[in-house]
Amino acid sequence: MKKEQKKKTQKASLKKAPVKAQKIEPQKELVKAQEIEPKKEPVKAPKKKESLFDTLKTIVYAVLLAMVIRSLFFEPFRIPSGSMYPTLEVGDYLFVSKYTYGYSKHSFPFSLAPIKGRIWASLPKRGDIVVFKYPKDNRTDYIKRVVGLPGDTIQVSRGRLYINGKKVEREYKGKYVLNEYVVRPETYQEYIETLPEGLKHRILELSDYEDKIDNTELYVIPEGHVFVMGDNRDRSDDSRVHVGFVPVENLVGKAQFLFFSHSDKGKWYKPWTWPKAIRWHKLFRRLT
Repeated sequence: MKKEQKKKTQKASLKKAPVKAQKIEPQKELVKAQEIEPKKEPVKAPKKKESLFDTLKTIVYAVLLAMVIRSLFFEPFRIPSGSMYPTLEVGDYLFVSKYTYGYSKHSFPFSLAPIKGRIWASLPKRGDIVVFKYPKDNRTDYIKRVVGLPGDTIQVSRGRLYINGKKVEREYKGKYVLNEYVVRPETYQEYIETLPEGLKHRILELSDYEDKIDNTELYVIPEGHVFVMGDNRDRSDDSRVHVGFVPVENLVGKAQFLFFSHSDKGKWYKPWTWPKAIRWHKLFRRLT
C-alpha cells in the first residue's frame, strides 16, 4: 500500500512541477571587421630632365657612329657631272663600299688617318667603278671606271680602246639623246663595250675623232696605279687628260648600288612635281 501511495505522490508532484523551457540564445560570434587598406600605387620617380650635357653626349655618339660606318663600311655619294653617262647620270645617289680595296688615309674623313699606303689592300678588277681622290690635290672626289691595271698598256686610237695591244670589242646600239641638266639636247652614239675579262658595259661617243682624247699616246701603267676612264668617253676628264695614273692609295672605295635618283623635271618648291622627277627604275639598282 505504501508503495502505491509513493508512486501516486510522485506522479502528482510531476504534474505540479511544470518544466520551464529554457531559451537557448544563439551564440553571437563577434566578427571583427578587417581593416581593408587601400592599395598603394607605386610612387613614380620624377622624370629627370635631360641636361644640355646629355644632349651633347648623344650628338657626339651619333656623330662617332656615323663616322665609323662611313669610314669602314659604306659612304654615300652624289653624281654632280655627266662624265659617266649613260651608266651614272647627274642626280644619281649611290653607296660606295669602303672595305673592298682595304683602307688608306683617304678612307677616313678629311684623309686625317695616320696610315701610310694601304692596309688589307687588294687591287680593283678591270671594269670596277671606283671613287678616288684626284691625285693633283688628294682632296676632290672623282668617280670613273678602271680599264687598266698595273703593268698593262693602254692606248686610244681613232676612238677605239686598246688594252695590251688588243682592240676592245664594242657593239653599236643606236643614238642616245641627253636632254637633262644641259642647256640644249646633245646626241651621242651608244655602244656596248666588252672588256677582256668579259664584262659588258655601256659607253657614249660623240664621234671617234675628238681631238687628243680619241688619239692618245701609249700608256704603260706603273706598279701601284690604275688607269681610269669615264663611260662618256668624249666628255670625261680621266687618265687620258688631267687625272693621269691613279695611285691605289687614293682609292676611296667601289661604287656598289644606287639608292636614289632624280632628274631636273621637278622643282623643290613644287612638291607635286617631285614624283615625276624621281627615276623610279633606277632605285636600288646594282652597278656594273
